[in-house]
Amino acid sequence: MAVERACKALHGLKPAMLMVVVQLSFAGVNVLYKLAANDGMSLRVLVTYRLVFGAAVVVPLALVFERNSRPKLTWMVLFQAFLCGIFGGSLYQNLYIESLALTSSTFASAMFNLVPAITFILAVSFRLEKLSLGTIVGKAKVLGTLMGIGGAMLLTFYRGTEINIWSTHVDLLHHGQHQTGGHSAASPESENLLLGSILALGGCFSFASWLIIQTKMSERYPCHYSTAALMSVMGAVQSAIFALCMESDWSQWKLGWNIRLLTASFSGIVGSGLAVILIAWCVRMRGPLYVSIFNPLMLVSVAIMGSLVLDEKLHLGTILGSVLIVCGLYAVLWGKRKETKKKTHVASNSSPELEQSALTDIVITSPADDHLLNNTNTNINQSLKITETQLPPASHAIALSTTANSMEK
Repeated sequence: MAVERACKALHGLKPAMLMVVVQLSFAGVNVLYKLAANDGMSLRVLVTYRLVFGAAVVVPLALVFERNSRPKLTWMVLFQAFLCGIFGGSLYQNLYIESLALTSSTFASAMFNLVPAITFILAVSFRLEKLSLGTIVGKAKVLGTLMGIGGAMLLTFYRGTEINIWSTHVDLLHHGQHQTGGHSAASPESENLLLGSILALGGCFSFASWLIIQTKMSERYPCHYSTAALMSVMGAVQSAIFALCMESDWSQWKLGWNIRLLTASFSGIVGSGLAVILIAWCVRMRGPLYVSIFNPLMLVSVAIMGSLVLDEKLHLGTILGSVLIVCGLYAVLWGKRKETKKKTHVASNSSPELEQSALTDIVITSPADDHLLNNTNTNINQSLKITETQLPPASHAIALSTTANSMEK
């Protein structure tokens, strides 16, 4: 009996353990990004290789698991996949990695947690959501959005005293010895902090725009593996064209047995490939909101890894800003959860067969996982349009609007 109870307990902990592994892998992608940039690798080339490796993983999955269930591929679907490739792939990844190179892995990871708030702003702007300031749910979402914006401003404009928690005297970056694709691989104390903040915000807006587009795309083409494959291929082609136009040094495209190959392969295969499978399984077992609550773990992991092996300095402003952003994230998630419960209750009372419906939740992933659960929203409940999921390279959010029946599939 004791062994059986232990086995059941371990089985119940499996989703949590898998999500911890996913977030740690995203944190690893962030650190590898920083190391590859410090090694002098072109950031545009790195993004291209990452998307290529990711496509190499996702395309076979689509061919195997959805070979008999894919609907007809239309020009509208291809156009939407092209837009997804831009906003969720090439543009987002280039903005994110540039901001990471100009600031720090901890700073970039913290800023990415603004995606739910920015998605909420865009959804309200396009009248896909209502503010509902008269309800506690609306107040929570607005308050969470303001907290996130305030945290981002605190991160950008206030540093404060340096926090010395521990010191390993390990600095894999060897500050000052290399250049980062034309940028100095300096710490956030440099003048590049403001530019890095702007690029990070631009990346968040790009990612949030992708969420709106991919939700529309999934209505026409409800096959998440195939949609992820289309987006990966489109993003890889776009990023390759951009890199070829901007990068004149052909030696940048050479991958030896070094940190460049490790970063490109790990971020593509693990961050954009295997993470798709793990997060899709966790969403099916526990739901999208369960997945989203693990995203701040990547921020904590990146902060620890950065201070241990990259000699990144933690400052009071960084800690306070990160705390505000994470609190804002959970406030938005809480409001969305309450809203979802209310709508589910109304739907179940009006139509018993919809009792199991799972409405849209805000989910963010790490920047490392752009293709995460891309369009798991098959058999979408059309009553709810959009919101923001891991989640993070490196550090990766998807608007999920799936029914319980589709999740079983």
